[in-house]
Amino acid sequence: MILMVEVVTDDSFEEFVQNNPQVVVDCWAAWCGPCRFLSPVIEEMSEENADVKFGKLDVDRNAKIPMKYGIMSIPTLLYFKDGKLVDKTVGALPKAAIENRLDRIRS
Repeated sequence: MILMVEVVTDDSFEEFVQNNPQVVVDCWAAWCGPCRFLSPVIEEMSEENADVKFGKLDVDRNAKIPMKYGIMSIPTLLYFKDGKLVDKTVGALPKAAIENRLDRIRS
């Protein structure tokens, strides 16, 4: 199986966002229950949405990006279009709600 969700770090984040026109970054931590709930949803969506790049950023190992984007709670999803943040959601949202947000970065 090909890993569809890329691991993103403080060091690789900007390049990941800038090199892909449509991006969703899942900000998570291993100890976070809702993050573990959301993870398989993100994996599934990455396989179903080839036009969107999905990344995962472990907030315990990377502090700069969460600070830059004001992430206070996890899971937080950051939605980028053409390198610019266009949306941000907090919590383990259902798949349909995330798909609705994807429509915003596609239009």
